[in-house]
Amino acid sequence: MGVNLKDTSAVDVLNTTDISLPSPLTKTGKNGDEHFHVEEHKLNSKVPNHNKIITSLVAGAVAGAVAKTVIAPLDRTKINFQVSNRRFSFKSAFKFIFHTVKHEGFIFLWRGNSATMLRIVPYAAIQYTAHEQYKRMLNRNRRKKHLPPHLRFLAGSLAGITSTSLTYPLDLVRARMAVTEKNLYSNLFQVIMKTYRQEGFRTLWRGYLPTVLGSTMYSGTSFFTYETLKKSHAEYAKGEEPKPFERWCMGAVAGFASQSLSYPLDIVRRRMQTAGCTGHVNDYTGIWVTAISTYREEGIIRGLYKGLSMNWIKGPIAVGVSFTTFDITLQWLRAQTIFHIDEE
Repeated sequence: MGVNLKDTSAVDVLNTTDISLPSPLTKTGKNGDEHFHVEEHKLNSKVPNHNKIITSLVAGAVAGAVAKTVIAPLDRTKINFQVSNRRFSFKSAFKFIFHTVKHEGFIFLWRGNSATMLRIVPYAAIQYTAHEQYKRMLNRNRRKKHLPPHLRFLAGSLAGITSTSLTYPLDLVRARMAVTEKNLYSNLFQVIMKTYRQEGFRTLWRGYLPTVLGSTMYSGTSFFTYETLKKSHAEYAKGEEPKPFERWCMGAVAGFASQSLSYPLDIVRRRMQTAGCTGHVNDYTGIWVTAISTYREEGIIRGLYKGLSMNWIKGPIAVGVSFTTFDITLQWLRAQTIFHIDEE
């Protein structure tokens, strides 16, 4: 018996055809039961792909901005130790923060955050959107709600490569503003122009390769861990939506894992990015040269993993806040009827 499209809404059509949403415990094939968060997928079923792109761009931008603003002072502190040969400790990190507040003012703990916002808003928007689209492209079985583990990691890695490649010069600008005195660079445009005039156009892309490699590992691990934990939660909670704190905990675990695996490449990229303003322009000329130089001067723990303990604090906080903000914002947007399938 056919469906009368004139008398039936598009949502009703979806609920009466082959792509109807199974219950959390419905058999989905030879692999057995597939568990997922029911409300999330009901909302997603109402939104066409072009509106999914729009909503994920907005939600990603909000998530990135909120997360980075929360941990901006810790981020600036970490970068200052990453690009120097000073030994890191929580005591020295506190001294840096105290010195900054005393001599430059409290607001300067967020110095470079405007550059961070200029980068992180498009970066996070692109990353989250790309991740969702890569998941869609890699999912050949449309009835499946979850990718297999290796494709979960691949989707996250591709999202990281895409977002990094499209926003990289802004990352370099942000790093330079974080490690220089306020009288050297007064705004983003001045950083770009001075770097271009004094060091050349190629310098704006200095550190790109270790950044992409690090992003591949970081984003792949982060999205893989979060998606895997969400899948496990759906199974445990019988399809009920996770609470905000549960989302934050899953994101925090993802942040801890991804930060730990990709951290040495973060050290290398920061040193390459800031070589021109820290007196190491002839020392940090490539990934291996920078890594070996850092290792010889400071060792593995004090060099290539310098500041990791701080990242174990700020990383889980930031990633947890980012994933939580994204999920909540995305669901709120997709609950708005303006983004739903046209009922006509």
